[in-house]
Amino acid sequence: MEQQGGQRAARARAEAIGFPRQGTSGPFGAITDVPGVEVGMQTLISGDGPLRVGHGPVRTGVTAILPRGRSGVRDGCAAGVHVLNGNGEMTGTAWIAESGILATPVILTNTHAVGAGHRGAIDWMLRERPDTDAWLLPVVAETFDGRLNDINGDHVRPATVVAALDAAAGGPVPEGSVGGGTGMTCYDFKGGTGTASRIVRFAGVTYTVGVLLQANFGARPELTLAGVPVGRLVGGEVPMPGGAPPPGAGSVIVVVATDAPLLPGQCTALARRVPLGLARTGTSGSHFSGDLFLAFSTANPGTLVSHYPGPSTERLEQLAFVPWGHLDPFYEACVQAVEEAVVNALVAGTDMTGRDGHFVPGLPHRRVAELLRTAAR
Repeated sequence: MEQQGGQRAARARAEAIGFPRQGTSGPFGAITDVPGVEVGMQTLISGDGPLRVGHGPVRTGVTAILPRGRSGVRDGCAAGVHVLNGNGEMTGTAWIAESGILATPVILTNTHAVGAGHRGAIDWMLRERPDTDAWLLPVVAETFDGRLNDINGDHVRPATVVAALDAAAGGPVPEGSVGGGTGMTCYDFKGGTGTASRIVRFAGVTYTVGVLLQANFGARPELTLAGVPVGRLVGGEVPMPGGAPPPGAGSVIVVVATDAPLLPGQCTALARRVPLGLARTGTSGSHFSGDLFLAFSTANPGTLVSHYPGPSTERLEQLAFVPWGHLDPFYEACVQAVEEAVVNALVAGTDMTGRDGHFVPGLPHRRVAELLRTAAR
């Protein structure tokens, strides 16, 4: 089995097809432009031909996000969640909704590996912080890769998740068929992992809004780039294998990070803007799609405690935050970054053949670039 972790290979991005960027990107154009955020991956690819459950073909993986990096484990972040369509899973969100705090890694993987993701995150946290609380509620989110992957074969193990967390680092983030996005499809083209960032200046300080998503949604006729109905113009519907979900089905998980000081309710408001960025790419949100979003702020370190601190630490805390009336630039940054992250996932995706010969093509770069140039003229 091909297993890759910690790779930072260069891949084609939105600019390769002439996609017009709005706003200003950070240096990596990634969620890791938010200071302290680290991302690690494990990519599992092996085998060809007919499906043999437990043997393959394997087209799956794990993406791990450390909100404050390895050094900031258990230092809570203000956080909020939003669900556009609930045909999916993101664990740990009941506690985030209750407390407004994210204090664990975030794991993205395939639908039937949520349990392994949960166990692996706990194993890693107990190893890194043996003094941690007796209870942990990791955030593990999923999208379905059974069209290409032996999803019932138990190929993602807790050790795979631990390896992804160990590989977490700052800097450029791989995109396309890597990590949890390995076996994913977006608008009937090869989808997967995408990321982007935007710079926001407020009160004389430069902040970053970063996005990482796992794109596994949309039907080809919906695909719209920069207002151009690319999916309809490219055409060439992909035949769906027997027993596959209806066109447009799938899921998308989006994680939004920022170093701007936001309250938990403001993080929730930021997560509510994610669908606006997705909609710019054409989706209307299928009933069969799990569209789940998490936003967190790395500001105010050391002030948010998710566990019982004990009477000896009784004290009042103070949080700095952007006034509600000044959040619009952050909302705009989120929408722009989400849109670009979807495009990055599509552009980085390449042709993939998986179980039972199921084939998903990569986005045809030259044809799409031609359509965008023509529309611009």
